[in-house]
Amino acid sequence: MKMRTLLLSLSSVLWLSTGAYGADSTSAPKQNFFETKPLGIKMSIKMDGPFMEPADLQVICLFKHKAAGDNYQGAAKESDEKLGGILSSVRNRGEFVGELGETFFFTPKKGSIPAKTFMVVGLGEEKDLSLDSLKVVGRIVAREAVRLKAKHVAWAPVIRDEGNSTIEVGAGDRTFAEAMLSAYDTEKRLQEQGLAPKFSIETFVIQAGPAFFDSAVKFKGNIGSCACRN
Repeated sequence: MKMRTLLLSLSSVLWLSTGAYGADSTSAPKQNFFETKPLGIKMSIKMDGPFMEPADLQVICLFKHKAAGDNYQGAAKESDEKLGGILSSVRNRGEFVGELGETFFFTPKKGSIPAKTFMVVGLGEEKDLSLDSLKVVGRIVAREAVRLKAKHVAWAPVIRDEGNSTIEVGAGDRTFAEAMLSAYDTEKRLQEQGLAPKFSIETFVIQAGPAFFDSAVKFKGNIGSCACRN
């Protein structure tokens, strides 16, 4: 069986982080682009938050709800505020538990944030967070983006903004990106075989706070490869 290698060459790797966004609102946010071969998605790391990107699909991750109260800092807190408290309210009411892989979608109210659709993916219990958790999230994001026909996708796991620093930054991004691209490659192969409607993700933005952006983009190397069948 013929094989091909899916290689993501990074010019930058970072962890999605906390910090105030866009102190100078008149200048364009910092952004670093890198290649995805052979898939052709225009991927980038951008200094903005999940409440700033005009994406077709904006994604964040949240841990399983804690009865004692969930931890919201930085971008997680600001996103909740700009969205009218929907993130905290659905969790407090038990409508979104946050089990690993659990999702919910909504259309942000006009004037709240620029994203057309907002998706939250559960990370499960905070104590159980692992690289495998991020593999699950990566696969979900790819497949839901295709299902929703979202050409422009943005992802901010806001893990640091929930007070967790368990996973090393580069390893986390690498794991998510590899899983996302591998799942997307499968979707494209199904399309090539006439088993699914034709559709392509055009851009994918990985969002980062300014406190970590400059140091993060200094990390260089290959994300690695995953063998994908034709």
